[in-house]
Amino acid sequence: MPDIRKLDAKQKKQLKQAAHHLKPVVRIGQKGLTENLICETDVCLTRHELIKVHVAAGDRQARSDMAERLADATHAAFVHQIGKVFVLYRQRKDPHD
Repeated sequence: MPDIRKLDAKQKKQLKQAAHHLKPVVRIGQKGLTENLICETDVCLTRHELIKVHVAAGDRQARSDMAERLADATHAAFVHQIGKVFVLYRQRKDPHD
């Protein structure tokens, strides 16, 4: 089975288009990545598959690092980042959910 966290360019393009109209459902505040935030992100990914996350951190590198760490912690694919918002995708285990 291919690693879903490794998306090709075509898959990323399709997911970016699908995520365009979405609003952020998770917000990373000044406390950063906490266990509760990771759990909430996991729940959102299970429910929606494709989500946007807003990061309050001002430093570009810190935002990128948080995006990668959150993707790793939730076993999701990092799709795209623009400014303080990034997109994560994780395919549902059971397509009938």
